[in-house]
Amino acid sequence: MFSHVMLGVNDLEVSKKFYDAMLGTLGYGPGVANKNRYFYRSPTGTFAITTPINGDPACHGNGSTIGFTVQSAEQGDAFHAAGLANGGTTCEDPPGFRETPSGKLYLAYLRDPDGNKICALHRPG
Repeated sequence: MFSHVMLGVNDLEVSKKFYDAMLGTLGYGPGVANKNRYFYRSPTGTFAITTPINGDPACHGNGSTIGFTVQSAEQGDAFHAAGLANGGTTCEDPPGFRETPSGKLYLAYLRDPDGNKICALHRPG
C-alpha cells in the first residue's frame, strides 16, 4: 500500500544515530544520505528522515504512529532498547503482549528524538 514513509526531524545526525541503531536490530543497514535526507530501504518499502525543506522546524503528529514489523518479541525488545539507548523515550504501556480485538499482539512504543511515535509490532503465528 505504501511506497515510503518520511518523517521530519530537526537534527538529522541525532535522528540518523537513533534510526541506524533501532533499524539495525531489524537487519537494515545505516541510512543512505541524499542531500538533507537519509533513506532506509527494504524489499517492501522505504523509510526516510529529512529536515523540512521549507525551513520550518519539524514537529510530530499528535495521534500519528509509525509501526515497524518485528519477527519476535525478542527482536521488538532489542528494537525498543536500541531506541532508548540512542535518544528515544518510552511511551504507552511497557513492551509486551496485549490482547486486542484482532488477536494477540506484541507491541513496543517509544518516541524518537523529535517526539514522533514509533512502534514495533509482532503478530505471533
